[in-house]
Amino acid sequence: MQQNNTVHNAPPLVQNGAPATLTDLLASVGIAINGDRPWDIRVFDNDTYRRVFSHWSLGLGESYMDGLWECDRLDIMFTKLLAADIDSSVFGLAKLRLIAQHLRHKIFNLQSAKRAFQVGEQHYDAGNDVFESMLDSRMIYSCGYWEHANNLEQAQFEKLKMICEKLELSPGETLLDIGCGWGGLARFAAERYGVKVTGVTVSKEQLELARKRCDGLPVELILQDYRDLQGQFDKIVSVGMFEHVGPKNYDTYFNTAHRLLKPSGIFLLHTIGIARTGAGADPWIDRYIFPNGKLPSARQIAKSVEPWFVVEDWHNFGNDYDRTLMAWWERFKEAWPTLQDRYNHRFYLMWKYYLLCCAGFFRSRQGQLWQVVLTRHERNDTYRSVRPSLAR
Repeated sequence: MQQNNTVHNAPPLVQNGAPATLTDLLASVGIAINGDRPWDIRVFDNDTYRRVFSHWSLGLGESYMDGLWECDRLDIMFTKLLAADIDSSVFGLAKLRLIAQHLRHKIFNLQSAKRAFQVGEQHYDAGNDVFESMLDSRMIYSCGYWEHANNLEQAQFEKLKMICEKLELSPGETLLDIGCGWGGLARFAAERYGVKVTGVTVSKEQLELARKRCDGLPVELILQDYRDLQGQFDKIVSVGMFEHVGPKNYDTYFNTAHRLLKPSGIFLLHTIGIARTGAGADPWIDRYIFPNGKLPSARQIAKSVEPWFVVEDWHNFGNDYDRTLMAWWERFKEAWPTLQDRYNHRFYLMWKYYLLCCAGFFRSRQGQLWQVVLTRHERNDTYRSVRPSLAR
């Protein structure tokens, strides 16, 4: 990306330019246009309204990235919008585009094997320096566990420890990490629990750094789609990857995990979920952050798991993702002066919008975070659920 050192001073506010329908819609959820509260929207260009009316959330996000409007507390603004289920109020051309987006996800397999590497190339390969500055020291890019934590580092440590304990890891076992990221969990499990780890990712940038971070440990990391995996493993874990699988591939995914897991093994699935089953994905997130992503509902997971596994435990700590995202935002914001020589101001606005709208998504309770422990039907051993608070 090109360097951009321009000073971005906000242009004058646009007065009395908002269509009444939009003003009334926002007012119904406690948001004003050009108001003075932190969650109110300040509009600098009337083109904002045209974009919202024609493209809804995509238009809102793109006009923000272009500097046409601002809000001091995007996280609060999005919490209000999402808690009120604002998408149910969409109308006109924007409604037609939203329906088309939903039909696209319903008709086409957007997460096919041919498309599997797109999200790695667009998002996870965005730049290791961005993620290193934003994440904890282990570069864990998923929800932390904050029950006993006071900071991001501790929250991610608690999450990794909980995962390993739920998996009942023992020295000498084999662990498959589907979607291994920068190798944080693989290294943690190998160092602390003595297991041999195989990890797969669809990101070349992740793979290169993960191999360096796991050097000297019994960890093998490969660039591969989960559908191509072979062998059998004592335990399987997948953290923050299922969101890229897609409903048309759920059966393939769980069939593959069943094939790869030994009959006595344990599989832990850590995934973002949505409170209600929906047909599509947010168009802005789909275009700029996670192409082809699709969040599962509890109903979809339960139905897809049933032929292959027994559900031993279902743990929800979705509220912790709000706190995780706000911690990432604070770290990214603090590190921006060291990043802005390599990334332009539009990237900064995109990343800010992404982190804070996602915080609002979880704070509104539309977003959930689940850890589901699964075993094969042949397993005879009793599984005891693990919660860190019970062990203290």
